[in-house]
Amino acid sequence: MSETIYIHPPRTVSIGFSPCPNDCFIFDALMHGKIDTEGLEFKVFMEDVETLNQKAFRGELDITKLSYHAYAHLTKEYQLLNAGSALGNNCGPLLIANSFFSITSETKIAIPGKYTTANFLLSLAFPAAINKIEMIFSEIEDAVLSGKVDAGLIIHENRFTYEQKGLKKIIDLGEYWEKLTQAPIPLGGIVVKRDHSSDLKSTIDRVLRKSVEYAFAHPKSSLNFVKAHAQEMSEEVMYKHIELYVNNYSVDLGHEGKRAVKILFDKAQGVGVINKIEEEIFLI
Repeated sequence: MSETIYIHPPRTVSIGFSPCPNDCFIFDALMHGKIDTEGLEFKVFMEDVETLNQKAFRGELDITKLSYHAYAHLTKEYQLLNAGSALGNNCGPLLIANSFFSITSETKIAIPGKYTTANFLLSLAFPAAINKIEMIFSEIEDAVLSGKVDAGLIIHENRFTYEQKGLKKIIDLGEYWEKLTQAPIPLGGIVVKRDHSSDLKSTIDRVLRKSVEYAFAHPKSSLNFVKAHAQEMSEEVMYKHIELYVNNYSVDLGHEGKRAVKILFDKAQGVGVINKIEEEIFLI
């Protein structure tokens, strides 16, 4: 069988992802020439996911990490790549507080962004929770500790640190979702502008998959890049974070991953959080 030869069109595309360990792990090989990018060059923007959500609403990026909640509002503009997603079990957002109590409409809750999947899950579990304050995810623990808010919705590595600070878990919204749907929780995906050519979109998807596969094959290769953006996070927490959010769904959504995304969007439509989606959201 003859070897497939790819044509490498010279092309620069903008790409956005977060500085969190899971994204740095996934994108390290793509960014640093460790794989064949098939002629693609990348102009990189590293921001927290809610900032990337807002950039996508403004159409500023060719490729970007998005929360699945935000993507549900952007399906006309973007299409979901098969590679790069963060889905899984036991990895959902946590609602935490200084002490245990019941959530009411008066409860002041810090959230990591209006269009995060975490906020959608909070709305699904606690429809009465309407007193929300948007914050950068890394500031939420301190806001709860100081009493600025009654509770906080935490994501990413904060799920590994809240107990050390004396905070209590009110609910694991990932567990709530899994019991409700028997499906993994879709947190974030990588999307590409819908109006790009099919060939370009397929090339981007293929290159991203190679980057994820390289990361799995050489798990220590990205360590310096991950550490450079992990602030004061310990190496142990960094790798716990990666193990939690990077898995087989990051290589390829597959049937089960796509089913989970469809369930999420169906639930969101059912409670009126998003409009009906008419477009084909998955890359063929």
